[in-house]
Amino acid sequence: MGGVIPNQHINDMISAGQIIGTPEVDPAQVQPASLDLRLGTVAYRVRASFLTGHGAKVADRLTEFEMHRVDLTSGAVLEKGCVYVVPLMESLALPDDISAVANAKSSTGRLDLLTRTITDGGTEFDRIAHGYTGPLYAEICPRSFSVLVRPGMRLNQIRFSSGNAALDDAALRALHTETPLVDGDAVIDDGLGFSVDLRLPGTTLVGYRAKPHTGVIDLDNIGHYAPADFWEEVHSDNGQIILDPGAFYILVSREAVTIPPEFAAEMAPYLAMVGEFRVHYAGFFDPGFGHATAGGAGSRGVLEVRCHEAPFVLEHGQIVGRLIYEKMSEIPTQLYGAGIASNYQGQGLKLSKHFLAPA
Repeated sequence: MGGVIPNQHINDMISAGQIIGTPEVDPAQVQPASLDLRLGTVAYRVRASFLTGHGAKVADRLTEFEMHRVDLTSGAVLEKGCVYVVPLMESLALPDDISAVANAKSSTGRLDLLTRTITDGGTEFDRIAHGYTGPLYAEICPRSFSVLVRPGMRLNQIRFSSGNAALDDAALRALHTETPLVDGDAVIDDGLGFSVDLRLPGTTLVGYRAKPHTGVIDLDNIGHYAPADFWEEVHSDNGQIILDPGAFYILVSREAVTIPPEFAAEMAPYLAMVGEFRVHYAGFFDPGFGHATAGGAGSRGVLEVRCHEAPFVLEHGQIVGRLIYEKMSEIPTQLYGAGIASNYQGQGLKLSKHFLAPA
């Protein structure tokens, strides 16, 4: 049966040597519908981002673009505005009927830490072809904050699937009728639309904007940093904010989203016609996210927003992106938020796990 491969079968793939870890994959890396990927021991500072291209290897392209190497063994700072390529501890030997998609983890996206997966012969970021055999690399570009990283840190994750797992709009409408996917009317057009909430109840605080000059964030420090040292609060008393070009914002969706256990979802990029901004950095929603069976009862999507080109007025309720729902090949034996210390179940407007909760 086609669909996204759940945790129990990811474990089977590890046992079968289709996913290889050096050192061995830690069971804690296996999520309900994905596998966390670990940084290796060296980062290559490169002149520019690149795609490998047909018939080429990442290692060969590194000789072309490498500026210097950074030993991560004892921890090292990846500097804001620089591009790094880090070999990952995982490699693949996929069967011919299995492909994969990678994405930044939620905490990575909320730090504006652009993290994409590249492969030998790859012509797209984050897309791994059917039957791919070879190493995996993370391209990392800290956009707002310099970060301290160490080997084994997990900044991105990979999801495996067979066949066409995505639901078309007719199937999505049927699913919403059977199990409401949002708390309200569903806007379904090439996926499930979601909008921005700029009228949060009882407060004028609607988001956060990254400060331009801050200290380093050690990614091992959880619940450690004062938000005010890294973020400016964004307030609105009229349901509008103006996005500044180049600035990075954390906002929240108006809809409380539900992902039933039989499905996963991916946040798709905004359509260019919507406006001069992007809402799409961390994009996987696991089975059980926001679902009552996993302690969710609806969870809002945190929006990582960057404005381009010109100042742009964002208004309450404006559609800013869409969720593509995908069927699981089998219900996972572990759901998001159900006993696996998930950080964002039942969330509203929330910074990454590295920051102290606002007083």
